[in-house]
Amino acid sequence: MNMKWKLTLRYVLSIAFVAIFVVILNIIALMSLTFYSASQDKNGHDWHNGVGYYTRNFQNYIQIDENDKLIINEEGKKSLDKNNLWVQILDKDSKEVYSYKKPSDVNEKHTPIELINGYKYSHGFGGHSDILAGQKKLKNESYTYLIGFPMRYITKYTFIMENDTLIRYIRKAIYVIIIIDFLIAAVFGYIFSKGLTRPVKKIITGVDDLADGNYDVYYKEKGVYSKVFGKLNSLSDTLKSNEIERVKIEKMREDWIANISHDIKTPLSSIKGYAEVLSEDYDFTSEEISEFANIINSKADYIKELVDDLNLTMKLKNSNSIINKEEVNLNSLVKNSVIDIFNDHRYSDRDIEFIDSEKVIKKNLDKTLIKRVINNLIYNALVHNNEDISISVKVFEDEKAHIIIKDNGKGINEDELKYIFERYYRGTNTGEAHKGSGLGMAIAKEIIVAHGGDIQIRSELSKGTEIEITL
Repeated sequence: MNMKWKLTLRYVLSIAFVAIFVVILNIIALMSLTFYSASQDKNGHDWHNGVGYYTRNFQNYIQIDENDKLIINEEGKKSLDKNNLWVQILDKDSKEVYSYKKPSDVNEKHTPIELINGYKYSHGFGGHSDILAGQKKLKNESYTYLIGFPMRYITKYTFIMENDTLIRYIRKAIYVIIIIDFLIAAVFGYIFSKGLTRPVKKIITGVDDLADGNYDVYYKEKGVYSKVFGKLNSLSDTLKSNEIERVKIEKMREDWIANISHDIKTPLSSIKGYAEVLSEDYDFTSEEISEFANIINSKADYIKELVDDLNLTMKLKNSNSIINKEEVNLNSLVKNSVIDIFNDHRYSDRDIEFIDSEKVIKKNLDKTLIKRVINNLIYNALVHNNEDISISVKVFEDEKAHIIIKDNGKGINEDELKYIFERYYRGTNTGEAHKGSGLGMAIAKEIIVAHGGDIQIRSELSKGTEIEITL
């Protein structure tokens, strides 16, 4: 049974059991209220505690006068008059010895069966009164008194049934009531549950869709669960964006593996080729041997650079323990990096301007790694642009230290700019002149972040690029 049906069944059963419980409570309350109401007078009569209590206590009004006659005192008569009642007092032979306002059609002597039927059933004694009986003992004599109540005041019901039969009927009635109530409650519970649990089922379906990778379903944000549907839609959008990004990163990674494999394979082929030439039995001149050795050494250095980049990015990703900080003059560090590039014969004639800070900037840095970042960013500007490019490198300090490397070169388009610091990413304008690991910019950012700083890039096609480092 799936979750949706379990939810519906649980809701229906809950409604059914609650309904049965409420019915039972209502029956108990109704019976209690009925008995309580029966004992209360709502019309200003004297039987506030019930007609039975009134009848039993009426004996207090029956007395013997000074002539040794049985009478009802004045207070008793007032009570009878007020409540429109009558009374008849009988001796031990059921013969009348006193009466007050007794109807004319009520006999003065009663047989036992008349008394039993009159007390037991309604409409006794002339068909216009219901009687209740009490007993009074005076001077060792026992008297029975009958009080006649108008039939609109009380109603008598007589049930004669064996105890076992009564219990059996009651048990059957309870079972029938419970079963019928349960079925009715279940039907109505199911009808109402469809409206109340439908949003929950949609939420469950939405979660299932997200688990199955279906991110294109949109839910209307309305009803009690509007915020939940909103969160589902937001989560769907986020997961969809993440999936798109994951596919892009995966594609970049695959391309990077292909590129790095090609970049390693090419110098290896050169190394292998020159090694094979040198191994042949041929009389090479010392100049040729030196040229071949230089080529092999250059290709080996290139492979080592790629491996070092891979090793460094893994160390930076997993731990900052490779950061060895010391107090460094940031002005001198950046200036020396620019000088080192000028000393590279390939770029000695390029237009690179260094703008020094007006004051000495001291920072706790790993000077080797920071210098690598600056060198990498300046070299990127040189190799990705034409020879007539102008580069400015500026250092200054406000609340933090800033290094700005700016050029007026080709620029970077917006689609590439957002991936510039991603691992494995190589821009489309990376040419043969600059084959690398594709990790340079990612390593630069990781080094700056490891120092607690930040690196931002701004670029516009045909206008150049500006990179700002904050430390």
